[in-house]
Amino acid sequence: MPNIKSAIKRVKVTEKKNLRNKAVKSEISTFIKKFNAAINANDPAAAEAMLPQVFSAIDSAVSKDVLHKNNAANKKSALAKKLSDLKSGKLVIAATIDNKTRIAEKKAKEEQERLEARKAREEMRAQKAAEKEKEAKTSKKTKKADKEEVKAEVKTEEKAAAPKKAKKTETEKTE
Repeated sequence: MPNIKSAIKRVKVTEKKNLRNKAVKSEISTFIKKFNAAINANDPAAAEAMLPQVFSAIDSAVSKDVLHKNNAANKKSALAKKLSDLKSGKLVIAATIDNKTRIAEKKAKEEQERLEARKAREEMRAQKAAEKEKEAKTSKKTKKADKEEVKAEVKTEEKAAAPKKAKKTETEKTE
């Protein structure tokens, strides 16, 4: 802390100016943020309505020696160009997605994939069960057919293997 009276006064004046400059810069940045929010919302009417307020705040900062006049001119030019580009269609605002939405979409997609995989597995199981059932039915039919074939073969073999009765000749008949 300075000891000289004029230096003490300078420190006090500087603190006051710094506080005022901070407030003015904060006001300008708030107006610019609102203007940019209107631009990002793809609302040229709201942005155009805010433009004079932003320009007024910037001009008042120049008059208070908070901003240099060239800096103010650059800011105003950039804002006016953004608005002009939005109106003409040069500036296309892409929909922004926050992280929560992105994460929720990712989880929903994963859940959908799980459900599809489960459905596919269930379909495969049902298809295999239907095939087994069909195979069981056909195997029963074939077993019956096989048994009948075997019986028929056995009968033919029995007939073939059975001793043939000899025909009685006429002489035997008379006897």
